[in-house]
Amino acid sequence: MSPKQKQPVPVIHHSRRRRIVIGMSGGSGVIYGIRLLEFLKDKGGVETHLIISPAATITIKAETEYSIQQIERLATKTHGFTDIAAPISSGSFEFDSMAVIPCSMHTLGAIASGVADNLLVRAAEVTLKEKRQLILVPRETPLTLIHLQNMERVALAGAVVVPAMPAFYHRPKTVDDIVNHLVGRVLDLLGIENRLFKRWEGMQR
Repeated sequence: MSPKQKQPVPVIHHSRRRRIVIGMSGGSGVIYGIRLLEFLKDKGGVETHLIISPAATITIKAETEYSIQQIERLATKTHGFTDIAAPISSGSFEFDSMAVIPCSMHTLGAIASGVADNLLVRAAEVTLKEKRQLILVPRETPLTLIHLQNMERVALAGAVVVPAMPAFYHRPKTVDDIVNHLVGRVLDLLGIENRLFKRWEGMQR
């Protein structure tokens, strides 16, 4: 290399906390999203960005004793549902994954159709287009053909669909046991170590 040639400038990668976007929409089962936030708040090394839909605020009041303010305090940052200019609306903002928990059929349909007219759906769209991990936890029964087709569409686009179905091999004794099992499985998919539930180790003979 001649003296006149400049040395390349080294690229310095700054370490940051892992960022996870959590969307709570209006499906039944808001306690799943709340429990996930509670766990991640105590985990350390994780930065959570929360979006609560207007329908979710109604479900929270109907199903829990939590106030919206209490839930918002569980997150590192909370973004307004209509704040389409929030950082997480852009693919240039680095975040690692997103979970919509619970995911209503309305939100599922919007994500499947690419109708990003609010921040929650826009963040999900960003997650897919940037090839990041998107976990959707739908809670509805029975399912129509439209629901099933929408699940197929988001799965083909790269999302992981985790229906809120209880398991019983761990012999749950309380509602908390059932909630923790599902949230633990979501954490597994996020690659976050947890001991929220008893894992299957085969039948005792």
